[in-house]
Amino acid sequence: MPKPESFPIDKIYVPVKRKKALKPELVQEIAESILAIGQQAPILVRSDEDRFVLVEGLHRFEACKALGEETIIGLLVPAETAHPKTLLSDTAEAEAERDKMARLKKLRLEKEAADHLAAASKAATAPDARELRQRPQTAVRNKAIPGQSNRGAAEARPKTLSEWITQQKGSGGRY
Repeated sequence: MPKPESFPIDKIYVPVKRKKALKPELVQEIAESILAIGQQAPILVRSDEDRFVLVEGLHRFEACKALGEETIIGLLVPAETAHPKTLLSDTAEAEAERDKMARLKKLRLEKEAADHLAAASKAATAPDARELRQRPQTAVRNKAIPGQSNRGAAEARPKTLSEWITQQKGSGGRY
């Protein structure tokens, strides 16, 4: 088993493909942990001519870099063992990504179907909605005017002021 050693951060290359998986909130959490208790798990690097290539530990690496560290604790792994592991994790990641995309597509299709069904249902009940909106208006029209007796529902509503005064006098109302 390789022995942990200290590697200069500026000599470690991070592949572009790995940088895409960077989560800033996780880097922040790890940085806080490193400040509190120090780096607990070493990163994995492999040698590549005059530099090192990051194999595993992107978030730990970025956290140390953000803290202004010049070196980081890591394990030097041979290129032969680094590549199969990377390929295996890339394959597993690709599989997980395909599963995730399939689930998202299924959810999107289900949502579209539910929206379509809701729109069709709403269109089918639209005449009923117009009826419901008209009913309260007719109910309000038939209500008695304050100061009138309940027979006001049967009577026609006065159209002029003089008709209203006459109606008020007839029902004993005060104008």
